[in-house]
Amino acid sequence: MKHIVLTGGGTAGHVTPNIAMIPRLKELGYKISYIGSYEGIEKKLIEELGIPYYGISSGKLRRYFDVKNFTDPFRVVKGFMEAKKLMKDLKPDVVFSKGGFVTVPVVIAASRKKIPTFIHESDMTPGLANKICIPFATKVCCNFPETVSHLPEEKAVLTGTPIRQELLTGSREKGLEFTGFSPDKPVILIIGGSLGAAAVNQAVRAVLPELLQDFQVIHLCGKGKIDDSLEGTPGYVQYEYIKKELADLFALADVVISRAGANAICELSALNKPNLLIPLSARASRGDQILNARSFEHLGYSKVLEEEELTNESLLTAVYDLYEHRESYITAMSSSKHKNSIELIVQLIEKAVK
Repeated sequence: MKHIVLTGGGTAGHVTPNIAMIPRLKELGYKISYIGSYEGIEKKLIEELGIPYYGISSGKLRRYFDVKNFTDPFRVVKGFMEAKKLMKDLKPDVVFSKGGFVTVPVVIAASRKKIPTFIHESDMTPGLANKICIPFATKVCCNFPETVSHLPEEKAVLTGTPIRQELLTGSREKGLEFTGFSPDKPVILIIGGSLGAAAVNQAVRAVLPELLQDFQVIHLCGKGKIDDSLEGTPGYVQYEYIKKELADLFALADVVISRAGANAICELSALNKPNLLIPLSARASRGDQILNARSFEHLGYSKVLEEEELTNESLLTAVYDLYEHRESYITAMSSSKHKNSIELIVQLIEKAVK
């Protein structure tokens, strides 16, 4: 039986593309194992699917001073020893890595064992973990056309990002039933990522009275970010996090306001949802969300409003402009060539296994 090891962790964005590939890999008869950190977000997400999960020690590689910089190298070395033993015990035919620091020892250990290893970079420019992994990878799958120039020519493959197929099967009627909304008024869906986005939440709530004159609003605001004073506001619903009904809420939404994490924006593109992206500011990140957002803006898939420019007036103007021109965004996204990312990646894996 063909055996694949999936790896990736640290954030939901390093796990969901792996989860998106699992049904297709099972169809093709693969035995699947997963390597992640001992207690990362990936452990719960993968164990819920009944996939055998193996935890290894994981350290973070920081570009800034932190006391943990003195202890984490030892964790990385320990993780490498554990990954090496797992490669020996599991004997996979192939490894697929979605990024995050836990993947570094796994990719290096697989390479040492001459196991074909594919890594995936969702962002425009590779993160530090993937930069370390690239020399050890067989191929590097990427999401943006611009990324190819940052990768070794013989390894780069433009595949797009694997999207959870269940998101494509949502029902507008079920969305209406779940939210209690009217079918006669357009709907805005706001997504701030798995942890929520304080700046986006604050900005949306500041203009809520104006928005509710013309729209109904679904607000996925993140854990602990519910505003009790707004509970029961007609035409407004807020949830910390939605899993099962997310496809139905997407089906119901006419436009979406979102952060610009690579997986989130690829899901919006696959669903042809006109979207306003408010990328995480460069002060709070390495600036990858800004690059992601500008690429999608250039392709005509998204409207972009940077956090530094976020005011009540700029947000309202952007939302109304997006809604008015929504058909042009839908047309641009409909013509994207990267709707079959799972198939493209699986073909690479199958070729290596054969």
